Amino acid sequence: MGGHSHWSTIKRHKGAQDAKRGKIFTRVIREISIAARSGGDPDGNPALRQAIAKSKEVNMPADTVKRAIQRGTGELPGVQFEEFMLEGYGPGGTALLIEVSTEKRNRAVAEVRNILTKHNGTMAEPGAVAWQFQKKGLLVIEAQPVTEEQLFDLAIEAGAEDVKQTPNGFEVISEPADFEAVKEAIQKAQIEASLSDLTFLAQNHIQLDGRDAEQALKLMDLLEENEDVVKVHANFEISDELMEKMAAESA
Repeated sequence: MGGHSHWSTIKRHKGAQDAKRGKIFTRVIREISIAARSGGDPDGNPALRQAIAKSKEVNMPADTVKRAIQRGTGELPGVQFEEFMLEGYGPGGTALLIEVSTEKRNRAVAEVRNILTKHNGTMAEPGAVAWQFQKKGLLVIEAQPVTEEQLFDLAIEAGAEDVKQTPNGFEVISEPADFEAVKEAIQKAQIEASLSDLTFLAQNHIQLDGRDAEQALKLMDLLEENEDVVKVHANFEISDELMEKMAAESA
């Protein structure tokens, strides 16, 4: 029997496509600047360390990172971004938690509402769906020469909350405060993570197929293409067989 992928894993496989949109740098720069508001020294600022790590993953020039930090600390002039969450529903009654970073709140809200309305979704009142998600550290381990028992012992000793087996490997889940220690332990063991992030994980998932699955993926794409949207979290699952079929059809 085939497995199922939920959105936090599905989007990992869409990374190359997202990179082509040319918006990764913009989003990472925003994340660095926002994190730097709490201090420009990464040694004492975990959020900034995480943002800088992302900049290295996308090969961002050191000068660009430095300027982003200086804009955040106020050493350089720059646009001040506001961070907030929007909530909504997508195809099949899926719950959506949308992270926004923008200098124009009204514009961002209107654009997200418009995308949802036009693609079988609706905006929700604050708190309507947020309760279905928990902020966690997530490491996705794929195609690595490690057993579940070995990874479990390593991760739990480093402070992880759980290790789950998936059709393609494992997911290591931790509390946000323990994420960096767990990530470092995994790296020291020379185990490569295909996805490493602080994210919001759904507590329960809705299985989508057919048209609902296609519409949900299209809606996620459109939301994440918006320049003010940082991340989209959803509680749907799609079978691996259907994902492969849709990927083949769109190739």
